Amino acid sequence: MSETRGFYSLWLREIKRFYRDRTRLVTSFVQPLLWLVIFAAAFATRFLLPANLNYQQVLLPGIIGQTLLFTAMFMGINVIWDKEFGFMKETLVSPVSRFTIFMGKMVGDSTDALLQGIVVFAIGLAIGIPINPITFLYALPVMLLVTFGLVSIGLTIASFMGNLEGFGAIQTFVNLPLFFLSGALFLLKGAGLPTWLTDIAAWNPLTYGVDALRHVMLGAAWVPLQVQPLWIDLGVVALFDGIMIALGTWAFGRMK
Repeated sequence: MSETRGFYSLWLREIKRFYRDRTRLVTSFVQPLLWLVIFAAAFATRFLLPANLNYQQVLLPGIIGQTLLFTAMFMGINVIWDKEFGFMKETLVSPVSRFTIFMGKMVGDSTDALLQGIVVFAIGLAIGIPINPITFLYALPVMLLVTFGLVSIGLTIASFMGNLEGFGAIQTFVNLPLFFLSGALFLLKGAGLPTWLTDIAAWNPLTYGVDALRHVMLGAAWVPLQVQPLWIDLGVVALFDGIMIALGTWAFGRMK
């Protein structure tokens, strides 16, 4: 019972932190809108797509992936704040396992990232991107699966950091390669990209997350452009989640 209560308390705390941060809620609308309107308008003619797809349709799952990535990694700051104010030390000495502490924070932060991903999906529909709203039901579990590993990266890094400045530098160092090498902004197949670029992208876990989102949101129209079949995408993301959760639990276990 104490493990369950501990998990729930940590999850609820992260949710309350999120919706009380009004500035973050407002900015979560602005950045995706700029990408989906201005960036899409500027680069739409640069990509050759099948007649039944337009660039905004392809870009929307990529921007959802970007939002999940940036939000998930940013959540690691909460760990540093908790260490600064002594809350983390109090949590670590509680009669709750380190695994439960990590999972409570990870699932709570993943829920926050998922909420922002839902906002981006809604923005896409609001500006008229031709996406079937029903695909939201299929995209939701994929989005949640993607966030688990990404949040775990942020929490793991934060567990080793002692200040916000250091975490910010490492976060940027990790975020940008993951984002730009995921194919979120461009096609990895059929676009004539250099082999070295597609080879690097194949080792990026977010590549498979974005590809999976395009599968479920674009359906059969995406199959000729897919990086991998959907089941492989989901398998790679799930494996990545498992590895990062194990690393995160170990990292929390060594904190004092």
